[in-house]
Amino acid sequence: MDRLVYIASATAGRLETAQAVAANNLANAGTIGFKADLLASQAALLSGDGLSSRLYAPVTGLGTDNTPGALQNTGRELDVAVEGAGAIAIQASDGSEAYTRAGNLRVSASGVLETGNGLAVLGDGGPLLIPPYQSLSIGSDGTVSVVPDGQGPAAQAVVGRIKLVALPPDGVHKAGDTTIRPLDGQPLPSDAAIKLKSGVLEGSNVSAVGAMVQLIETSRQYELQVRLMKTAERIDQAGTRLLSLNG
Repeated sequence: MDRLVYIASATAGRLETAQAVAANNLANAGTIGFKADLLASQAALLSGDGLSSRLYAPVTGLGTDNTPGALQNTGRELDVAVEGAGAIAIQASDGSEAYTRAGNLRVSASGVLETGNGLAVLGDGGPLLIPPYQSLSIGSDGTVSVVPDGQGPAAQAVVGRIKLVALPPDGVHKAGDTTIRPLDGQPLPSDAAIKLKSGVLEGSNVSAVGAMVQLIETSRQYELQVRLMKTAERIDQAGTRLLSLNG
């Protein structure tokens, strides 16, 4: 019975992790620029004398579904979507350079261009500072232009350019603070081939229905493993009673 219990308990542990991933994806189905997490695992034999029949399911990696999300037209001058496999450079809460595809930008009270969750957007020389303006536009190459307060359209001036980078498929990962980070910890270079589309936002690529179905399926599979463990316990108890009777 120990083999049945071991396999069922190991599978239940893996399903708990899968449930957490599915729940996180579902919770972010409406998050701008969110990319769904993918969980990879495989069956493996436990090594050791007499243990070759014990299986477990180790998690082999947590990947990301990089399929682009649907574009949402907003018409807002500070909303941008990254085209292709690129990202916007930002200053993370720890001061390091990180990246995001969430283009719901805003200007803080101190004049810093920042993301919707308050992280500074980086230009070629650090955080982008925006002077008081009456109109603002962001070009496809990331150039930020403003018409200063009290001036006419002819006074439009460039105040900086958003740093845009190409994300290497296997060279980055999603950090716990929702930012994208290079695996080697080194800043990525600017890439002129990466473009922005203004007045639109990239939505999450999570299918709420698909994530809900996955969550229900893993819950049912978890319940099945629990029932298997209880069945193994009853069989073991029955065997113990038979042995006591024979004694």
